[in-house]
Amino acid sequence: MYDALLLVSFGGPEKHEDVIPFLENVLRGRNVPRERMLEVAEHYYHFEGRSPINDQNRELMAALKNALPIPVYWGNRNWHPFLADTVRQMRDDGVRRAIAFATSAFGSYSGCRQYIEDLDRALGEVENAPRIDKIRPFPDHPLFLEAMTDRVRAAIAELPEAGLLFTAHSIPCTMAQTSPYVRQLEAACAAVAKNVGRDQWRLVYQSRSGAPGQPWLEPDICDTLRQIRSDVVIAPIGFLSDHMEVLYDLDTEARAVCDAIGVRMARAKTVETHPAMIRMIAELAVVEPRPCTAGCCPAPQRPGRPK
Repeated sequence: MYDALLLVSFGGPEKHEDVIPFLENVLRGRNVPRERMLEVAEHYYHFEGRSPINDQNRELMAALKNALPIPVYWGNRNWHPFLADTVRQMRDDGVRRAIAFATSAFGSYSGCRQYIEDLDRALGEVENAPRIDKIRPFPDHPLFLEAMTDRVRAAIAELPEAGLLFTAHSIPCTMAQTSPYVRQLEAACAAVAKNVGRDQWRLVYQSRSGAPGQPWLEPDICDTLRQIRSDVVIAPIGFLSDHMEVLYDLDTEARAVCDAIGVRMARAKTVETHPAMIRMIAELAVVEPRPCTAGCCPAPQRPGRPK
C-alpha cells in the first residue's frame, strides 16, 4: 500500500550556534517572551548546545531500515533535516505514497494535528510531492504498552519500595480540552501500572512553556516531589526518547529536587528502540496502517476567537 516510511520528529540543535535559530523556529508565531526562550536555551547550553534527539532518531531509523521492506526517510519540523527537504528527496527517489510515523504517542494539537499541518506545508513546497498519510497516535497499542512496561519494571527493580510517578509534557488546558490527551495518558498509565503490579500511581506533568498566566496541565513534577517527599520511580510515559526535556527536566531538575529533600529517585528509560516499538512501527506502516482521521486533535480555541 505504501512505498516508504517517513519518520517525522521535532528536531533539535546539534551545536551551540544552532540553539537560538532552532528555538526561534519552534516559537515562531507563539506568544512566548524572549526571556523564556533564553531560559530554555540554557538547558541546551548545559549539554554544549547538542540535543540528543537527532542521534536518537538516527538510531531509530537504522533499526526500522532493518525491520521494514520499504525505504525509511526522516524529516524534522524545526531543524535539519527539514521536512520539505526530505519530501523533495522522496519525490526524486520515485516515492509516490508514504506513511508517516510521528515521534509522539498521544493525541493533542501539538502532538498530532500540528505534525499533519507541517507535513501539508512541506508537501505544498514541493512540486509533484508524494502523498503522505500520518499514522494516528498509538497510546493503547499493546506493543507500546509492552515496551513501556519493560522500562518501568526495570526502574522499579532499582527502588522496589518507591512510589510511582508517570510524567508527560504539560500542554495548555485549552489544548487539552480539544483532544483526548489526558484521557489517553490516564488509560496508558493505568495499563502499565497494572502490568507491573502497582495499584498506586500518579500522573504528573513537566516541561511547561508558554506565556505566563495561561493555565497548563498540572500538577508539576517538581512540586509533586516536594509534596510527597519519599523515594520515587519516575516513568516518562509521554516521551518516546530520552531527549532534552527528559535529560534536563527529569535527570537534572527533578533529580536536584530529590537530592535537596533527601530522597532517592530512579528514572525509567523511554521506549526508544525497544524491540516491541520497532515491531509496532513496522506493523503500523506495512501490515495494518491506521492513518489519522480528518479533523482529529483540532487547534485549541483562543479567547475571543470564533468557534
